[in-house]
Amino acid sequence: MEKIKIGILGLGTVGSGVVRMLTEHAGKITSIVGRQLEVKTVVVHDLNKQRSVDLTGVKVSNDPFEIINDSEIQMMVEVMGTIDQAKDYIEAALRAGKHVVTANKDLIALHGPSLVALAREKGCDLFYEASVAGGIPILRTIVNSFAADRIVEVKGIVNGTTNFIMTQMNQNGLDYATALAQAQEKGFAEADPTNDVEGIDAAYKMVILTQFAFGMDIKLADIYVEGISKVHAADIAEAKRLGYQIKLLGRAKLIDGSIDVTVAPVLVPQTQPLANVANENNAVFVTGAAVGETMFYGPGAGELPTANSVLSDIITVSKNINMGTTGTRFNEYQTPIQKATDDQVVDPYYLALEVADRPGQMLKLTEIMTENQASFNLLTQTELPDQRARIMLVTHEMSRQQLKRIKVALQEVADLEIKAAYKVLN
Repeated sequence: MEKIKIGILGLGTVGSGVVRMLTEHAGKITSIVGRQLEVKTVVVHDLNKQRSVDLTGVKVSNDPFEIINDSEIQMMVEVMGTIDQAKDYIEAALRAGKHVVTANKDLIALHGPSLVALAREKGCDLFYEASVAGGIPILRTIVNSFAADRIVEVKGIVNGTTNFIMTQMNQNGLDYATALAQAQEKGFAEADPTNDVEGIDAAYKMVILTQFAFGMDIKLADIYVEGISKVHAADIAEAKRLGYQIKLLGRAKLIDGSIDVTVAPVLVPQTQPLANVANENNAVFVTGAAVGETMFYGPGAGELPTANSVLSDIITVSKNINMGTTGTRFNEYQTPIQKATDDQVVDPYYLALEVADRPGQMLKLTEIMTENQASFNLLTQTELPDQRARIMLVTHEMSRQQLKRIKVALQEVADLEIKAAYKVLN
């Protein structure tokens, strides 16, 4: 039986999982593909490091060009991370006529269109299912199962680190610093968690999801991004009292043909399934004009879940090699970008304010809301020490433009501080 030889860049958590699954599931994979898949070479940073997988018969190198320049290797799997270095190696592999599978969300979000164009020019496959939501096959599902439908919204929890932290804050009453420390102890958060907790990682994934769902190649700068590092325990408690949990959500929504993409903390009703997505798990809702709302749930990270998504791409590429159909785009859907304006984006909002507890403050707040044609759905006040008060309000639906004007007006009120302003999920 003919073989398809594979080179793997990176043998960390995901790379090790790929090797393990290729070995343990070899019989099933061969029967599906019609060829044997063989890992010929793996490239690692440290040749002397002890490995957790059996590499018998596999060449171990620290030189990526051992894969790129090897004419026997038809497919390169990139799971090393980084952006610029990985981009250089993938471009070199594509120019050498090799098909590429990657799990590198940062790279695809920043350089996906140029890499896709190069792959098509060279007649190569480039797949990256594992770049979004770990073990959930969301990209391939959008391409295949929603091909005939018009997607109007994609939203969900797409970062396991922040969801673990928010789970601890929502369910166990921990403050942000303690929940983050716990995430780091368990290996869910990096020593420098900035990309996760400030929403950047989720924003990269929303770039990719927006391209697949709406055919629009948006940039990171097109997304409103707010992380969880400033979420207060008081807001967690208030939201819980009102029947909500605060979650970091990504959302891409089509509004009159225009797209709005955000990543930010959101008050999610306890009755909404996203409120019950706990710890490192991810969940994505896709709303189609025909099918309505569908939910995809599963582990957002981890060795075998992510490796399984990588393997699905490897098998797809292998089938294409077998049938002589390589060189097509992972997603062919393309439409011009049209960004929604702030006055088009309408949601209810949660606002938390801290004010001097004296007569007239509530009147000023009411006047500002009235001047901006906004109204309260709910308003409460809690006494604080030192003659201060915390005001919490939930608005009826209003535009993002109204919210911005209200925040500016509130900042001009003496002895008033805006502590939080979060969207409320309908």
